[in-house]
Amino acid sequence: MIGRLNHIAIAVPSLAAASAKYRDLLGARVGQPQALPEHGVTVVFIDTGNTKVELLEPLGEDSPIVAFLAKNPTGGMHHICFEVPDIAAAAQTLTAGGARVLGDGTPKIGAHGRPVLFLHPKDFDGTLIELEEV
Repeated sequence: MIGRLNHIAIAVPSLAAASAKYRDLLGARVGQPQALPEHGVTVVFIDTGNTKVELLEPLGEDSPIVAFLAKNPTGGMHHICFEVPDIAAAAQTLTAGGARVLGDGTPKIGAHGRPVLFLHPKDFDGTLIELEEV
């Protein structure tokens, strides 16, 4: 069902500081910040050639990243994202197998302009999984 790894997301307390580290210390190609109000985050993508790293900063006090950073004040890995060819079919297969889709189960449009869903981390060994339709 899953395709290639699309990105690894890291929650950070400061998008500017984290972006500077990746750019200045690691020599990475760092994109521009992109606000995603529907998801409660501002993101920056770092192109690594074969995949991406997504830096996430809370956008507002209701952001799901606020609680994550409260538990992990210096930041940390938040989720991994896999590509799927048909997100509705993937969600149906997963729920039939007992996995939980977060939210109301309806895909939202993600940072790449494509439908995304998140899967409960307790169903995947403590890892939050994002699926993105490609």
